[in-house]
Amino acid sequence: MKRPLPAVLFLLVAGLVAQGPLAAGARAQAPGGTANQAPLRCAVDGTFAPHASPRLEGGVQGFQVDLFQEVAKRMGRTITIDSASFSGLIPALNAGRYDFLCAPTTVTPERAANLLFTEGYLWTELQFGIRRGSPPIRSEDDLRGKTISVNKGTPYEQWVTRNAERLDLKLLAFDTQPDAVQAVIQGRAQANLSGNTVVKYSASRAPQYVADYVIPGTRMHWGTPFRQDSGALRNQVEGVIECMKRDGTVARLSERWFGAAPKEDDAERVSFPGFGPPGLPGHDPTPSEPRCG
Repeated sequence: MKRPLPAVLFLLVAGLVAQGPLAAGARAQAPGGTANQAPLRCAVDGTFAPHASPRLEGGVQGFQVDLFQEVAKRMGRTITIDSASFSGLIPALNAGRYDFLCAPTTVTPERAANLLFTEGYLWTELQFGIRRGSPPIRSEDDLRGKTISVNKGTPYEQWVTRNAERLDLKLLAFDTQPDAVQAVIQGRAQANLSGNTVVKYSASRAPQYVADYVIPGTRMHWGTPFRQDSGALRNQVEGVIECMKRDGTVARLSERWFGAAPKEDDAERVSFPGFGPPGLPGHDPTPSEPRCG
């Protein structure tokens, strides 16, 4: 990271040069807590703006950081938020390094079969970003023969892999989303596939990158994963998130970081029944009423 960064990449991850490579030492601390409890430990992909990105003064900032600092505060706990490559986060969680992940994690059936998730606090959809001036993508047929850049270890990589033979796609996988965006701008890939919030944010910061086609039928929960032995903590965190939905905190954070007020049926405002995303493994349908106040 010592070499000069392209201007667009610098805009996407402001402060990355000043900090050096993101690692577990890049942390954000929440106030409050009790003296006899260890800090909650979680992690984010610190290059996934506006969910999490480096701060010039050190540490990380973004929607996820604000959200989980507030969750910890309401639980009366401190929290340590590490920053690392997304592809290593779930293995680190399963190894016991973290109590949960603060990273926005798409709840797929495969993941839900092996982890416990909170209900979604955001919806995500799979969206392509392209280089300005390129022919727009109107359907999957327009993707045939194209090279698609993605962030490693994500559902975006899985989608390209599953459809590579059918659509004659070539996969370019990177450790960070800014690198995947840069591949499109430089012409090494014809499109980048990521989550809709991240694609739109990248397009607002990089003039040569344009938010384009959303894959129909890909709306999913973005939730918080825990190990399967952490049901009590999962339920506690979800209860706090539900309270934050009811008092408008999640919606206000969403508007601050994503630039638009959530609609009434968006996940920032909707409380789902039981614990976990309904209809997926790990969902507990037991009726519950969070203690808000």
